[in-house]
Amino acid sequence: MTATAVTTAVAQLTTEDAETLVAAARAAAEAADVTVAITVLDAGGHLLAFRRDDRAVLIAGETSTRKAYTALQLDAPTADLVDAVQPGGPFHTLPTALDRPLLFIAGGVPVRRDGRLIGAIGIGGGAPEQDHGFAAAALEALAR
Repeated sequence: MTATAVTTAVAQLTTEDAETLVAAARAAAEAADVTVAITVLDAGGHLLAFRRDDRAVLIAGETSTRKAYTALQLDAPTADLVDAVQPGGPFHTLPTALDRPLLFIAGGVPVRRDGRLIGAIGIGGGAPEQDHGFAAAALEALAR
């Protein structure tokens, strides 16, 4: 009797997907005349794509990366987490428990395919609500 290995299709975020996300987020930001940095991570938290426009402040790149990392680690849009990290909130002490500080400001969104978490996108540089909108626009483009 020979054992047959069970294979499971694993959804992946490809570099082509990451480029689509970056292009769509950038287009949405440019349409709003906002200069941003965009980070796309795969499901393991590895950097797949990054873009910082020349006019974006340097910290926008770190901000976009932290937003993407937070969305990935907590599998939730960072816009939904703001209240949870206030003193007394359920995630108030969480940043010290992980290997990287989290940034709970709108603009980080998990990326899913076939119901599976495959990565995250983070946008930094605009107002939190704008960054969240740019990330949402990028997800819509990826879904097409």
